[in-house]
Amino acid sequence: MKAMVLTSLGTFEQNRTPLSLMNFPRPAPAVDEILVRVTVCGVCHTELDEIEGRTPPPNLPLIPGHQVVGRIEARGEKVEIFEVGERVGIAWINSACGQCKFCRSQHENLCRDFKATGRDVHGGYAEFMTVPASFAYRIPEDFSDAEAAPLLCAGAIGYRSLRLTGLQDGQNLGLTGFGASGHLIMKLARYGYPRSKIFVFARSREQREFAMQLGAHWAGESQERSPEKIDCIIDTTPAWKPVVSALENLEPGGRLVINAIGKEERDKSALLELDFQKHLWMEKEVKSVANICRSDVSEFLSSAAAMGIRPEVQEFSLEEANIALYELKTRRIRGAKVLRV
Repeated sequence: MKAMVLTSLGTFEQNRTPLSLMNFPRPAPAVDEILVRVTVCGVCHTELDEIEGRTPPPNLPLIPGHQVVGRIEARGEKVEIFEVGERVGIAWINSACGQCKFCRSQHENLCRDFKATGRDVHGGYAEFMTVPASFAYRIPEDFSDAEAAPLLCAGAIGYRSLRLTGLQDGQNLGLTGFGASGHLIMKLARYGYPRSKIFVFARSREQREFAMQLGAHWAGESQERSPEKIDCIIDTTPAWKPVVSALENLEPGGRLVINAIGKEERDKSALLELDFQKHLWMEKEVKSVANICRSDVSEFLSSAAAMGIRPEVQEFSLEEANIALYELKTRRIRGAKVLRV
């Protein structure tokens, strides 16, 4: 099969084409797995974290990609929940142990044996991939393949982040960064919290304009002071400076939820600006988001269909994966990027 493959780690400053188009062995499903013929795969900032070593794959070569939509080509002998030909989605969570206290309490995102699609196992930047059947999801008919792909990660992790804020309708919500996840959180919040004002902080003028088009109350640069204090802020950026700025914009007792799997080390000096009185005093909270659970994906897919949420999507061919990733790296973002396989 054709696949875009990562063979070595490094920054985009060193190599703007980190993935290579290769002929790669087509996988075969194990007894509890399905083989999926991939139609589309979303492009996520986590792929940049993998390539640049902030969440490095344990083994190379690796096929990245964890927002996968396709059709079941074959299934293992123990698989009974899907039929060949069904359309399914595959998300970041590829497997977990199923036995630990976290898995038993439906917090498998915290499992020590958590395996990530496209990092710990081969992902969807390819014509075929396998996944345990219990970690695949039926896609509502409301969505095209390209629309469904970003919902599996950008949407599901945004859904989890929004729940973790504890936001009440009428409270102010802030979004720091406005890429694939940010714009889906905006759509979700406007539907579920109609009385809440949404304040967006984004580095690029295009993203700020996009946020206002989608209904933001206000949009400013990442380090601007917001016109009102904000009860809950979700940070989706790869940097530390927006985190420090967000803490300054929080109301007393407010909560900042950091939705990022890694932060860029070169920006770490921004933490030296952290001032207890200005940024953390008055019982402000900081909470991280770790991965997603299966329930986040299935619940968000159902909610998005019921709410009529549609992501903004820009398509690339599989062979253009490096171009899509470089645009993501350089903040050329409007909605979500999706590879058409």
